Amino acid sequence: MQYDAHLVGTALTGLSPYVFPVGGCDPGMPTVVFPVDELRADADRALDAFEARAGAAGVTALERRRIDDEAGIGVSMQARYCDLVIVGQTSRDEFAPRLRSDFPEYVLLNCARPVLIVPASGIAGAIGNKVLLAWNGSANAVRAITSALPMLNSATQVDLVVINAQSEGDLHGSIPGADIGLYLARHGVRVEVSAVEGVADVGAALLSHAADRGADLIVMGAYGHSRFREVIMGGATRTALRSSPLPLWMAH
Repeated sequence: MQYDAHLVGTALTGLSPYVFPVGGCDPGMPTVVFPVDELRADADRALDAFEARAGAAGVTALERRRIDDEAGIGVSMQARYCDLVIVGQTSRDEFAPRLRSDFPEYVLLNCARPVLIVPASGIAGAIGNKVLLAWNGSANAVRAITSALPMLNSATQVDLVVINAQSEGDLHGSIPGADIGLYLARHGVRVEVSAVEGVADVGAALLSHAADRGADLIVMGAYGHSRFREVIMGGATRTALRSSPLPLWMAH
């Protein structure tokens, strides 16, 4: 409502469009039966719940879409025609057979849009009033921060933290965070810059700093290093995706 946004709720049945021809290619193949009606009914119930909650929140510009596709692929394709994608954090305690375990990561890497990831525990109140920006000089961090500018302009507190800048060589200039801070100031965003050095676990340090500053949202780039390196060695992206109690505004 604050941004006069058009909200689209999407429910994926998990049915790939490629499964329907199975059995019709070769008469000798066994017939594969999918619970199509049941899956579509489940999707419709989810959309009913979405519409009811959006209406109760006062959202008037909304639509619902039921799509026959795998969730990661379907959401990533639909996202390309939106300004922001909102998905839930994957809970390690939840078994969702139709949802890939790396669903948020897949969408982040394939949707070409900023993604707002809601923690599995939910959101207690409004977000975007006290925002923490994670800055490492990467193109992904640039995309995340610039995509969040409309929200940053209305925030009451914006903190920017640079972690282990010395290990990045000359990437940050003589004063880490000064250049991006000046850029934000030119856009009317008042920001307080902090630099932290000697951190072994960047992701944990980021979440700790967000808690110390009372942030209600973290804005950060996703996979600033290669995804292979982060999978093998861990990384801020993986730590935030798995452990953040706060919503994450991320871009790849």
